[in-house]
Amino acid sequence: MFTRRVAVVGTGYVGLTTGACLASLGHQVVCADIDAVKVERLRRGVVDIVEPGLSELVSEQVSAGRLSFVVGAAQAVSAGFPGEGAGELDAEIVFLCLPTPMGVGGVADLRAVEAVVEETRDLLAPGTVVVNKSTVPVGTTVRTAELLDRADVSVVSNPEFLREGSAVHDFLNPDRIVVGCDTAEAAERVAALYARLGAPTVLTDAASAELMKYAANCFLAMKLSYVNAMAELCERVGADISDVTEGIGYDRRIGQAFLSPGPGWGGSCLPKDTHALLQVADAADFEFRLLRATIDTNTRQRQRIVDKVRAAVTGRRTGSLTRVRLGLLGLTFKAGTDDLRDSPALAIAALLRQAGADLVGYDPALVAGGSDGAVDGAVEGVAREVEGVPLVSDPVEAAQGAEAVVVLTEWPVFRTLDWSAMAGVMKQPVVVDTRNLLDPATLRRAGLTGIGLGRREA
Repeated sequence: MFTRRVAVVGTGYVGLTTGACLASLGHQVVCADIDAVKVERLRRGVVDIVEPGLSELVSEQVSAGRLSFVVGAAQAVSAGFPGEGAGELDAEIVFLCLPTPMGVGGVADLRAVEAVVEETRDLLAPGTVVVNKSTVPVGTTVRTAELLDRADVSVVSNPEFLREGSAVHDFLNPDRIVVGCDTAEAAERVAALYARLGAPTVLTDAASAELMKYAANCFLAMKLSYVNAMAELCERVGADISDVTEGIGYDRRIGQAFLSPGPGWGGSCLPKDTHALLQVADAADFEFRLLRATIDTNTRQRQRIVDKVRAAVTGRRTGSLTRVRLGLLGLTFKAGTDDLRDSPALAIAALLRQAGADLVGYDPALVAGGSDGAVDGAVEGVAREVEGVPLVSDPVEAAQGAEAVVVLTEWPVFRTLDWSAMAGVMKQPVVVDTRNLLDPATLRRAGLTGIGLGRREA
């Protein structure tokens, strides 16, 4: 079986998923992180990320001896793999899976990537291939090669297309593999890592591969902003967004995906990638008006939700929310994850709080403490507060005395709540469903008034 020695630097969503999945494909993988406590937990198979199937896969590959964890990138790339006899071998391929957060002015912050490159530059074995897996601006592959200053080391762009909440599935069932490099041999070595997956493979130059990731994410952001705008138009003309999106979704040129209205898009990728692509466009003296409108529409959507809550509670879009108690269901940026980064739910919560509302929240991913560093004040494994929103461990408690319950994250469990019990403890029987997740008939039977996005009044 074809096997490579692979080092993965970074054990976040992308790095840990990449390492575990490559190990499952038969490769020998060492993952590195600077957090010694996290590394020790991973060695014991303890995964703190909420990601379906990832914990089991890590434990399975650690037990099989194909996946290990070390502290620091230097240890991962140099003498990290068992060889014949008592010898050790260096990594053949090094994946950089590091955070590239949005910096000043929307530019991607590449300091973590550059620091690792400088740390490992003199440790890489001749012939090593360095792979940028992180989402990075166009030109980063060239910049990385310049920082390495190693003619005997190739740099390849291999962008990830993983969705939080289905990252393992997405890695093992990819729509495509993209590999960009100006050296064909290096690109083919990286592409060969995924051979067992049988996915379509796009071999291209580095700049095209880097731009491809931004192009994909920004297109999805545009699609989401478009459907939110359509939902508002439906409300104004008496149409139903569910019927509209069903009808257009059957068109194969459009498809069903990313046609669900919501409180706006967020998370660790779309916000920073849309701003980063704007920076790329500005640097190329190109006015990307469509993308700028996509971002503006998303920002406006948050205020639109707040206005909808005002109207639901007071009967007027400009009504006062001062001292109005609201129960918030869902605070993570999407279902299936405990990730709170750029969560539209938290952005809306902040606006509601600024308007004077008293908030209490419930999220099934946060009642056990949430992700490390994201949730403050965990006591006995239960988070008390997230960015000023007090948390409770039961949805009925969130509804207690509320003048409205606001569904902000599309957790499937919310569909099967005891809505009669919820109605029984609320001050006003109103549910604002910003995800169109709930069945209006179920809410009516429970004595509740359900208000969705772009839905025709029943």
